[in-house]
Amino acid sequence: MTLYSIKPAFQKLLRPLMFWLYRKGITANHITLTAIGLSVLIGAILALFPYPKLFWLLPITLFIRMALNALDGMLARECNQQSRLGAVLNELGDVLSDIALYLPFILLPHSNTATVLVMLFCAALTEFSGILAQTINGIRSYAGPMGKSDRALIFGSWSLLIAIWPNLTIWNNFIWCASILLLIWTCINRCRSAIHGGR
Repeated sequence: MTLYSIKPAFQKLLRPLMFWLYRKGITANHITLTAIGLSVLIGAILALFPYPKLFWLLPITLFIRMALNALDGMLARECNQQSRLGAVLNELGDVLSDIALYLPFILLPHSNTATVLVMLFCAALTEFSGILAQTINGIRSYAGPMGKSDRALIFGSWSLLIAIWPNLTIWNNFIWCASILLLIWTCINRCRSAIHGGR
């Protein structure tokens, strides 16, 4: 089970906005670059001012990023804007945005640097595993339990909690370690998907 399964319903809500953007001449690549830029900007703010009370910015940014990611895919598919550049920006953008938004976790009180770096590596590896499945059998794997949307939910929720109750940062490493296990599980599931043809 993964939050990716609710994506069609989310896209349905965004479809009127997609048509408005299309009429205004906004392309899928514009949306992708906006999502990357927003992630880097908020990540830089949290890195420069790593106060737990500021981390309420993360869930808001993650929700906006999720909407932008849905919109760029819809514009590409439904408005005939698919391109090789767009595919490259989409895949690289996901990894770069994750790094930019989650790297400031290192600077939070009680966070172990090595643990956060391993978590980020595993997050990038899940995306690589998904692409690997597409390379082998032509079907991009979005298997969970810790896909991009699931990471956004978990890390966004935790960031909101520590913004409200900063003392919860003593549990940071527990959250990071649990996330690493879920990310490894996700990589295994996506590699299985590659081996078994998407089943």
